[in-house]
Amino acid sequence: MTTITDQILDRGAVMLLANKGEPVRLEGCELEETDLSDMILNGWVFADCILRKAKFKSAKLERTQFIGCKGGQADFTSADLTEAQFTGSDFNNTPFKGAVLPQAVFKRCKLTGANFNDSRNLDVTFEECRLNDARLRGFSFNKQTLKALDLHNADLQRCDFRQAVFEECSLRDALLDQARFEGADLRGTDIGGVRLEDAKRFKGATISRAQAAELLSELGLNVR
Repeated sequence: MTTITDQILDRGAVMLLANKGEPVRLEGCELEETDLSDMILNGWVFADCILRKAKFKSAKLERTQFIGCKGGQADFTSADLTEAQFTGSDFNNTPFKGAVLPQAVFKRCKLTGANFNDSRNLDVTFEECRLNDARLRGFSFNKQTLKALDLHNADLQRCDFRQAVFEECSLRDALLDQARFEGADLRGTDIGGVRLEDAKRFKGATISRAQAAELLSELGLNVR
């Protein structure tokens, strides 16, 4: 694998590398606002790169790795991110709308305000991620163990959390219309700010006594 270090790259430079037909590792490179739409970059590694406002629209990014990158407001709309890995990276306010995400992994990432709506998201893994204000409508987390996810104020409408286990998570003030929690273990999550119409969505889930008291308090009931 060819390694390119500490370079400022534009679309033309990346295209020359891509035309060699083999994955490339970019370390400490700057691609801010670079348009990489529709390019084939399968298996590439972006390590400690500046990717703010870079465009990856409809790009082929299967098995691509993003490690320690700063990519706020990058654009992955309709990109193919099958088996891609995002580790320790900042992709705040980034659209992944319509992206192909089967078996993609996000670990220790900042994804505040990211938009994952309308994506193909089978077996996507999030771990220790900030997803507050993110849009994850229709995601399936069925039977997953969710670790240290901040989903405060996230759009989780129609999400499937059946039989999921929450560990050190937050669902405070999240939008939960039509979300399903049957068999879920919510004892490790903050469920504060739940509205009356959302409380019924936790039917069949396991919560702690403290959470039950808080839930009743949120609904305007006095616990004695």
